[in-house]
Amino acid sequence: MTIAKTATSIDGDGGTGHHMIQNPVLPGFHPDPSILRVGSDYYIATSTFEWYPGVRVHHSTDLVDWRPLGGVLSEKRLLDLTGAADSGGVWAPNLTYAYGLFHLLYTDVATFAGGYWDPQNYLVTARHITGPWSDPVVLHGRGFDASLFHDEDGTTWMLSMRADWRPGRNRFAGISIQRYDHRERRLVGPEQIIFEGTEVGLTEAPNIYRKDGWYYLVTAEGGTTWTHQVTVARSRRLLGEYEVDPAGPMLTSAGDPDLTLQKAGHGSLVQTPAGEWYLAHLAARPYQPSRRCVLGRETALQKVEWPAGGWPRVQGGTPAEQIPAPAGVTTAPRPVSTEQAEDDHFDAPTLGANWSTLRRPATPDWVELSARPSYLRIRGGQSPMSRHRPSLVARRVTAQRCTFEAVCEFEPHNYRQLAGITAYYNTRNWYYLHVTADDDGTPVLDVLCCDTGRVTAAPGMRIPLGDVRRIGLRLRMDGPALTFAYTTSPDAGSGWHELGRAFDATTLSDEYVATAVPGEPEAWGFTGAFVGLWVQDLGAEGGYADFDRAVYRAE
Repeated sequence: MTIAKTATSIDGDGGTGHHMIQNPVLPGFHPDPSILRVGSDYYIATSTFEWYPGVRVHHSTDLVDWRPLGGVLSEKRLLDLTGAADSGGVWAPNLTYAYGLFHLLYTDVATFAGGYWDPQNYLVTARHITGPWSDPVVLHGRGFDASLFHDEDGTTWMLSMRADWRPGRNRFAGISIQRYDHRERRLVGPEQIIFEGTEVGLTEAPNIYRKDGWYYLVTAEGGTTWTHQVTVARSRRLLGEYEVDPAGPMLTSAGDPDLTLQKAGHGSLVQTPAGEWYLAHLAARPYQPSRRCVLGRETALQKVEWPAGGWPRVQGGTPAEQIPAPAGVTTAPRPVSTEQAEDDHFDAPTLGANWSTLRRPATPDWVELSARPSYLRIRGGQSPMSRHRPSLVARRVTAQRCTFEAVCEFEPHNYRQLAGITAYYNTRNWYYLHVTADDDGTPVLDVLCCDTGRVTAAPGMRIPLGDVRRIGLRLRMDGPALTFAYTTSPDAGSGWHELGRAFDATTLSDEYVATAVPGEPEAWGFTGAFVGLWVQDLGAEGGYADFDRAVYRAE
């Protein structure tokens, strides 16, 4: 079930009742937004990288409140993430609507080391946003951040950045375009480069919009870090030449560390039925003073002024935390999103929209909701370092201060069987409060830490549990401080014992996991912190754990 609460609306117009949009609209790990309106419905699709279901989608009718629909690519038929690298997998999806179909274009990136990406692009279609989705059409692998442009003459075009692996070359070698025949479901005609970017470099994330006889090309530049920006260029002809907006970037937070929303870039545009324009873009909120973004890259909206024949403008060219909602959207009590507060008793036949699984879909061979009524049974998987069959069911951290609790029933037979809760970034950076067995078979509670691939046991945390088989586990993030607690009376909701040590939550951030190789773009982490339920059965001996409930609360 979902905790039923209401939020106070933000009235930023002197009491006239005009509603304000509060940024980020999608807090936590929701990067690379592709925004789309179909009739009165708005959708945002975001990157999911190594997490299932691939491509997370949110729905809104007013641009203010966004409801998670979950992920689109929920089957290996649509996406196979077996062995996907940390921050590999699904990059920068593009969602469009044409010919009575939703079109979802996405890139599955195999690596980003040594100047290689191995980016394979796929296209799936569906009559409804909830599917069913077609089998993937395999498109080119020349670059990532692909998008579709459906022109007024009925043609469709595929754009992407062009990757150049050759040492000493510009890895981001321009924006490529090629026609896509939607009837034959294949690319046709020659590929062309229509834009090589500005001196800022790292030109990617192309989207084209047609307005007032112009083709407007919106790209991201500067890399998805502190120098990120949205660049706009335009041409009278689709294939160019494109002139860059002489006023500079449409949006950036570069050079202004006092802004709450940093890394602003990677934008896409949407027009309301009344003709107003908005920009969806990614942003990040660093913790101070470390400047680490534990929540990852999030999605925000900005109001765009776009006069006839002129350039699209965001006020001040910087990201604002509050912006006016579309005309006609008024204040009203609004429910708190389930992404901010949810108490899941696992009564539904499938996992809820806020749960994700790592590198493999939630199939009945390891995720069971019917084996025991009102319990989630997770069958143990491989080690925390595995990129093939981990058993992790997790959800995004959406606030700097939050709590995650779970009730776990588990009978480990040996030290190879573990179950508990985790604060997780990737295979090399995580914390794990877990139950396992000592050498004599006695159940114990312990904490493991992984920092840049080095696994250690937190000293002084090991606690014998005796005959206890049902236990409450809790973690709390209070800004950069991460703490754990447990109770052997979880049904009473009391008796919590704090484990007495604060861990560094900022190790679960894009910045902390970044690696630099001389002569190559810095390889950042691209995801964000998760909290979740984790089970290992390292000896493949049939171990599993049952979770009675899981509660997430953001403050």
